[in-house]
Amino acid sequence: MATLDYGVPLDRPTIASVFRDLGYHTKLVGKWHLGAPPQHGPLQHGYHEFLGLLEGAGDYFRHRIVVDGKDFGSGLVQGDDPIERAGYLTDLFGDEAVRAIETARNGQPLFLSLHFNAPHWPWEGPEDRTISDGLEDIFHRDGGNLVTYKKMVEAMDANVAKVLAALDRMGMRDNTIVVFTSDNGGERFSDTWPFVGVKGELLEGGIRVPILMQWPGKIAPGSRSEQVMTSMDFLPTLRAMAGKRIGVSEHFDGADLSKQLIQGETVRRTVFWRFKANEQAAVRSGDWKYLKLAGREYLFDLSQDERERANLLHRFPERASDLRRAFDTWNSEMMPYPLASYSEDVSTGYVDRY
Repeated sequence: MATLDYGVPLDRPTIASVFRDLGYHTKLVGKWHLGAPPQHGPLQHGYHEFLGLLEGAGDYFRHRIVVDGKDFGSGLVQGDDPIERAGYLTDLFGDEAVRAIETARNGQPLFLSLHFNAPHWPWEGPEDRTISDGLEDIFHRDGGNLVTYKKMVEAMDANVAKVLAALDRMGMRDNTIVVFTSDNGGERFSDTWPFVGVKGELLEGGIRVPILMQWPGKIAPGSRSEQVMTSMDFLPTLRAMAGKRIGVSEHFDGADLSKQLIQGETVRRTVFWRFKANEQAAVRSGDWKYLKLAGREYLFDLSQDERERANLLHRFPERASDLRRAFDTWNSEMMPYPLASYSEDVSTGYVDRY
């Protein structure tokens, strides 16, 4: 198994380092998957505290990657060091987040990242220790069902409820911004209706995810937004919502959408994706989306066709050309993908299959 020295360059700000520098106590609970200490762990990128998984996944009871029936990886890590702590990962992460809220330092604001791995494979509910004991492969393609998936989601929901209850007990709910979202579309047992596509594809079912935000007195309860937003927007948006506008000399990849969330002002966004599998590329600008998948090109009007069934490429060739050109310009400014060193190191290893 390769040991990879990859990660965000240390001189680049992260959402954790930005809030740390604003005086927040920063803590990450759960999945990291952006490198390993001592070069690129959470503590090296702005978090004061960390408890979770360095790798992209882990068995819910063994807390490690399982291949051919054997455990690999760092397991559960606290700070920079592996630790042993028995329990179902979803519950461990929820309990640790509650502990962070209940021990928040008086007078110092808290920035808490809670990254559940649920409902990521392997398919194990809170009572499925026997499945874990006999697991041969963390990808677990011969296991799982809707009943187990339901148990995994319900366990996550219960732990979200514990976190919200802790905010109430500590009198912090009204002055706390809560964000719940996902990192990619669903797979195997999830239902992304009305969208098509799954995790690993740039169709809407693979990239469009729900986002729930709560900030009493600021974000209108029960409101709904059609604003296009990506996870990169969280840094400038949450920073602005915390009262710190972006300076003239500062540049972040995301956009500040705080006015949209608080005042309902729509912000026009053009966003880009690329993914090595099937040579995928995508651009969304307004309601229009250009997609390249397995050598074929598509143009969709998502306002009329959210299922991406009507290819308008030949009806609107100039619009498709504009979006294709925009992608090429953006792509030329990005680092080569995939990185040669990363591809060579993991092409035959488990990491390449995440």
